[in-house]
Amino acid sequence: MAERPTDDRGAQSEQRSVSAGDESARDTALVRGLRILSSVAETGETNAKQLAAELDLPLSTTYRYLKTLREFDLVEEFGGRYLPSSRLSSWSGGNATRSHLLEVGHRFLRRLSARSGRTSVLAVREGRNAVCLRQFAPDEDADIAFRIYEVLPLDRGAGQRVLLAHAPSQIIAEVAAESSHPEEKLLGSLRQIRSSGFAYSQSELRSGANALSCPVIVRGEVLCSLTLAGHSERFGNATATSLKPLLTEAVEELQTALSEVC
Repeated sequence: MAERPTDDRGAQSEQRSVSAGDESARDTALVRGLRILSSVAETGETNAKQLAAELDLPLSTTYRYLKTLREFDLVEEFGGRYLPSSRLSSWSGGNATRSHLLEVGHRFLRRLSARSGRTSVLAVREGRNAVCLRQFAPDEDADIAFRIYEVLPLDRGAGQRVLLAHAPSQIIAEVAAESSHPEEKLLGSLRQIRSSGFAYSQSELRSGANALSCPVIVRGEVLCSLTLAGHSERFGNATATSLKPLLTEAVEELQTALSEVC
């Protein structure tokens, strides 16, 4: 009988050890999930293989965590690439800007299209892609209009190249390396965009569609691109030149509004 308390203490000690082990396992799972989430948030765009290699995790484990993060709407997946979700962005300082663009975008673009007679587009950069955040297209441009939240390549189209021109150097290098355009030609066009403040494209992303775009810059940061687009037969070089003052005025209006919320 004298030894029983010792056995009880031993059993309690073992139980505490098992509980501590379970807690450690849970902590490890939590840490892994947070590491993956942090990597996606910091990178802006990545894939499962890159995450697995970076974090030294099995690929199957990485996919499992990404699936959970998608279920909680913390990351989004486009063609095997993972990006921070809009919900995750809403927890950061960028939420006010994005929310404002979403709130006023349609009305703002509708007015701009009414004044210009052309399709108007707001696009933002998400990692190595652009995303059409809002657009308004006259009926005659319906066949060339983007879809809301359509993911677009950064190296093709005026609005997308504006965003690429002001992206971090690592993003520019990665996009240029994978682009179908000759690298030096693409880099030269980005330098021209930064110098002139405008990008003009002809049938680059949509056949028969031309576009003129400007960056929207607040406190030194490019928040989005603002683009006017239309069918090439009514959007040639002369038309693009004539629309520059109107687009510049619209960009300034949007920059003033954004400077109050970000």
